[in-house]
Amino acid sequence: MSRVRILVLTSSTGAGHDARAQAFAEWCFELYRHDVDVRIEQMLEKSSGFFKAGVNLYNWIQKKSPWLHKLFYLFVELLSVLNRTSVSFGRAYYEQVLHSYRPHLIFSVHDCLNRGYFQLARKILGADHVRCATYCGEFSGGFGYSVNWVEPTADLYLSRTTTARDYALKLGMPPERTRVRGYLMQPRAYLEVLNEQTRRTYRELHLELYPDRFTVFLATGGNGANNHLELLPVLLPHAEKLQVIVICGRNREAFNEVVHWRAEHPELECYVDGFSEEVHLLMQASDAILTRGGTTTCAKALHFRCPIIFNALGGIMPQEVLTVKYFSRGCGAQQVANAQEFGVLIDRWMKTPIDYQQFRRKFLDLRYEENPTVLIEELVELAQSVAGTTLHPRPFPPKPRGH
Repeated sequence: MSRVRILVLTSSTGAGHDARAQAFAEWCFELYRHDVDVRIEQMLEKSSGFFKAGVNLYNWIQKKSPWLHKLFYLFVELLSVLNRTSVSFGRAYYEQVLHSYRPHLIFSVHDCLNRGYFQLARKILGADHVRCATYCGEFSGGFGYSVNWVEPTADLYLSRTTTARDYALKLGMPPERTRVRGYLMQPRAYLEVLNEQTRRTYRELHLELYPDRFTVFLATGGNGANNHLELLPVLLPHAEKLQVIVICGRNREAFNEVVHWRAEHPELECYVDGFSEEVHLLMQASDAILTRGGTTTCAKALHFRCPIIFNALGGIMPQEVLTVKYFSRGCGAQQVANAQEFGVLIDRWMKTPIDYQQFRRKFLDLRYEENPTVLIEELVELAQSVAGTTLHPRPFPPKPRGH
């Protein structure tokens, strides 16, 4: 049995929470190998039929009617009352996991899996035998920042930005137990970095695109919510100057439609994929990304220096508002409410490249460099404090075999 056991609580409302859970597990194995065991539980879906229906409704709203999420968000906020001191729905399954796994650390990466969950873990395992931590991926505070993120008894509260951390303090999180810790991306994102030459090579050999042409990335989340067929036509007038990368997530219908559209418009160079494990490389190969305000995608875009255009077609979900607000105030980020606005923006950038260059410089001013292992080591140390063991991480990046 591993010397340290960490239970990660997540849910597939969108793709970002699960992506952070997976990244954490990969980092633990990268740094500690078999000394740290990470068990990821999609606690909402697996513990309660009521919550599973809520997750499905959330993902339907994200795909079809983002504006409806304002009502859904207000309903979710009621969990702060239901789970004030314990878990209401799905308690039996959560208790079963706690009894069988007996984690040293409960690590939540989802807003609905903090309040009540930490208290119940301490009750079952003993307050001296488990620690609790939260990673909040929001960029800023205000409407859309769920009160459920903040459980004041958490041993450690990690925020993506100083702005978001300040809002957590406002909601009652003790300052001495908060940290600002940035991206939480997979280890490969720090190993697979393109310079200017390899960027050109990647475009030409892997994507079969022009190495030096302005490249627009039409992105989507894992669920495949997109407006690709509305947006692609406005790029046609600039087919001699730009090219497009399109991903469709796990939306097979969207993938088929975009492939058909590409066949009918050979004048516009397009690379099309479904669900991609190489988004970090596609961003590095792009000059701009059109995406909704998903925190994981936007954090990656910032890290990989790919300026963001926010997709506001159909409205913006409350938590996406937090991301859009952060980038709009920080660098004047653009958002487009329809295909015509997207076309106007691209027209301006193609006719006046200096406008794009000025925006890109402001965008890059928001970047920060970080050591990605610090966050992982802090969490493992928290688990070690009750596991009664001392672990030492391996160096990163690792040395090649044979050295």
